[in-house]
Amino acid sequence: MSSPDALRIPSELLPRDGRFGSGPSKVRDAQIAALVADAPTYLGTSHRQATVRNKVAEVREGLRALFNLPEGYEVLLGNGGTTCFWDAATFHLIERKSQHLSFGEFSSKFAQAATEAPHLDKPEVITSEVGTHPYATASDDVDLYALTHNETSTGVMMPIERPTGATGLVAVDATSAAGGLMVDPTQFDVYYFAPQKSFASDGGLWLAVCSPAAIERIETMAASSRWTPAFFDLKIALDNSRLNQTYNTPALATIHLLASQITWMNENGGLEFAAGRSSRSAEILYSWAEASPFATPFVANPAQRSHVVGTIDFADDVDASVIAKVLRANGVVDTDPYRKLGRNQLRIAMFPSVDSEDVAALCASINWIVGNL
Repeated sequence: MSSPDALRIPSELLPRDGRFGSGPSKVRDAQIAALVADAPTYLGTSHRQATVRNKVAEVREGLRALFNLPEGYEVLLGNGGTTCFWDAATFHLIERKSQHLSFGEFSSKFAQAATEAPHLDKPEVITSEVGTHPYATASDDVDLYALTHNETSTGVMMPIERPTGATGLVAVDATSAAGGLMVDPTQFDVYYFAPQKSFASDGGLWLAVCSPAAIERIETMAASSRWTPAFFDLKIALDNSRLNQTYNTPALATIHLLASQITWMNENGGLEFAAGRSSRSAEILYSWAEASPFATPFVANPAQRSHVVGTIDFADDVDASVIAKVLRANGVVDTDPYRKLGRNQLRIAMFPSVDSEDVAALCASINWIVGNL
């Protein structure tokens, strides 16, 4: 048996780009080049002036085209990332009571935020075993249904559909799904995400695609007597977004990288192009795992296996942490599993920026490592 520290994967097997992190994710070279080209007149300038506001407008219009948004839908943005948006939603999206589907670390966090909010009723929380997803059910007293398009911690994806008979808003955490999975905007009222996954940018920013019903809810809640910190005030975010700016200073590089990625997606065929790249990578990864004598997809139901974040279990006599260590030593990084899941597995991002050929090379590299340990 070879020592893990001494293993050097043959160069012809290695992926051309070894970044498989689930966020921050791989950033394409063309995005960096575009930022460098614009840096002298863009970086270090005021976010209230046309140079930056035009870039924000490019993001908002690009997302409108990418998601083929119906008339009346608007794109909002603000600082703080998805975690911030969960808190904001407890002030200006949930009137009294919400229902949450909880099936992993991230889908549980919004439920926790709603549970701890003293001005809200106790939410309904529907759970399922890790590696699966539950289903929403209509309730007369629920005014917001909180779904998660893709659970980043477990590699489970679920279809986004309005619960039959439901009258409340449908809010979807799409942080690791947006841009990498297909979605019908008529099936949601709020589709919110951060840009450090499929959109190959940095964190610290939230974006929310909002239906007219969601806009009306935000405006109604803002006019109510509920006190809201300005940082979590979605009406302030709405007003500033309509001016193509954020309430407080954003990271300009983040917005620029995001705009470049959206343009790349739209110029190459839109969401079908971007989601198609992830689907091809997922087919390669899961086909390899199903055929492997030592690996298997963690998510048992093929229909629920994520196309953007794949989780692969390993046999007891194969230590996935050692595989991840050898991969990292050979320039293939961030394949470690989600820490709180505690499984002998690897977690592999397949966002649109990741080339499917590199996913195939990763599989070949893993085969080589196991054969040489």
